[in-house]
Amino acid sequence: MKTSFLSIFIILICLWYLSFLATRLDRLHHRVETSWANLDGLLQRRAAIALEIARSDFADPASTLLLTSAAYQAREATVQERSAAESALSGALSLLLVDGQSHATPAERALFDELAVLTTKIRIAIAIHTDSVSSTQAVRRRVAIRLFRLAGTAPLPVTYEFEFDAL
Repeated sequence: MKTSFLSIFIILICLWYLSFLATRLDRLHHRVETSWANLDGLLQRRAAIALEIARSDFADPASTLLLTSAAYQAREATVQERSAAESALSGALSLLLVDGQSHATPAERALFDELAVLTTKIRIAIAIHTDSVSSTQAVRRRVAIRLFRLAGTAPLPVTYEFEFDAL
């Protein structure tokens, strides 16, 4: 009688622990999705600002064409193409910023200031996203998670190449 209660108690503790792990993993996956949605929104805003800069009279026609192309590619890139597109947009923006902003109008300076603030926010969002991904990957490597398939059909979260670039 005593051993049956003890075995039931141990089984209940194991079930509780598995439930705890599954809930934690679900929260981590949600955190990854939320951090990616935030980062994606900031990147989309950066592409929109790049298009506004391209449409202004600040850049020469060749730079305008390069920036417009890079911005549209970044906005419409698939998951597989995202890293290359964001890196290309970063390169196109850096070419414009190297030229200097001495001949920029106040409206164009406001766009460059907004871009600088946005770049800072993007760096923070990248740090949050990579932390979320690494935490989720660490939990998913646990034996209990893999043995009992607690991750279900959720894909393993990944980081992108552009997240390690200096934006």
